[in-house]
Amino acid sequence: MAAKRTGLARARRAAGHTQERLAQLLGIDTSTVARWESGLSEPSPHRRPRLAKLLHITERELEGLLGDHQSSTDPTRAGTGSPDTFLVPVVIEGRTVLLSLDEPTVAAHAVDPGVVPVGSGGVAATAAQWGDMSPLDRRSLLRSGLAVGALPALCLDELQQVAAARADARRYFDRSVLGYFKRQLEACKSDDGDRGPKRTLPLVLGLLAAIEEHASEVKPQLRRELLAAGAEGAEFAAWLYRDVRDFGRSLYWYDRATEWAQEAGDVPMQGYVLLKKAQLAFDEREPVRMLTLAQAAQQKAWCLPKRVQAEAVQQEARAEVMLGATADAVRPQLERARELLDDAAAEASALGAHYSQRLLTMQTAICLTEAGAPRQAVELYEQALREDTFSKRDYGFFLSFMAGSLALAGEPDQAARTGMASASRARETNSDRTKQQLVTVLAYLRPWQHRPAVRELRQAVAA
Repeated sequence: MAAKRTGLARARRAAGHTQERLAQLLGIDTSTVARWESGLSEPSPHRRPRLAKLLHITERELEGLLGDHQSSTDPTRAGTGSPDTFLVPVVIEGRTVLLSLDEPTVAAHAVDPGVVPVGSGGVAATAAQWGDMSPLDRRSLLRSGLAVGALPALCLDELQQVAAARADARRYFDRSVLGYFKRQLEACKSDDGDRGPKRTLPLVLGLLAAIEEHASEVKPQLRRELLAAGAEGAEFAAWLYRDVRDFGRSLYWYDRATEWAQEAGDVPMQGYVLLKKAQLAFDEREPVRMLTLAQAAQQKAWCLPKRVQAEAVQQEARAEVMLGATADAVRPQLERARELLDDAAAEASALGAHYSQRLLTMQTAICLTEAGAPRQAVELYEQALREDTFSKRDYGFFLSFMAGSLALAGEPDQAARTGMASASRARETNSDRTKQQLVTVLAYLRPWQHRPAVRELRQAVAA
């Protein structure tokens, strides 16, 4: 009987695909994907580059996953189909990961089995600590494929507890492990603004994979708590995919967040996702959908905190100007949003806690530009856009909108200089959303395309 390729299935889920969705993207039958994951057949060579890209892995990693059912029973060997590949625990930038080292590499670099050098930014983990775990614990982590790569900054006690949870979730997966997952998710959120989505996504998807895996193996009450955490993480994953402009995966994770929130009984999260889908509709320039979603998010049944209500009211106003309303027509809504934020000062809810008066001011400026009042928008940017009050990624993003407002206000050189500052931060944080907005800025600057500053910006955006 063919052995299942669990690593391939896990990579698919971590990338946000169902079997049906992956099959659709590859132009094949769902049964073909099922046969690959069951070990009954393999992807043809011409499909492998596309498959690896959809799974966010290299072709070499894909080859390993296709051979994971042939792995050695040695718990220190990686499940990659090669008996000469080892997984070694290493701490990189404060995060414990399992690095795959083949035997020739170990021999060529004379790697000490007790301490593994990892170069700049890395701190070695001792093999003795790894050896202190029981073989059962190590096998539990290694079999998962996720291993500790998605569980950063583990100490030995935590490593053993998570390994035990993976081996027997119903018995060992307790609230302390759930708390650990929540802490790691918060750490990912706090790092996102400076690290960017492409560095944050793997960790978040790993955490979600672990949550999804164990949700089917625990008692009902803990399952609900686990899915509530999963809903929060899925909403964050959707946001990260928005930032890289992968709208299909973004919508997938928003839908997962809703599904998990429904099962967990988390009513406010369901309303919050409606607001986030409205923001996604703005990215896709779908104002009617944006309007109805923003209005749906304001229904009292969701019991949303006032901060979230304020953002929904602002989002509705922006949709209306995209549909033809004037700045004066939506001004009462924008004032209403500011009043809601003022009233939210005493709220303790974590949902929407990031939403501030400065952020509302940025969104108001975007709204004014959409309404044909770019000079008023520039005044707001000049008053409130400060690098020390936003993350590096968000500062660069709002700079790109400011550059657009300047261009529409007839200030091409200043627009280009602002765009250059935005482009620099977009590169540092891998924000495709910002890069796309800069493409729009260049369209606004087309009448001045031969000016030196505009040419410089065009070169920077194309780089």
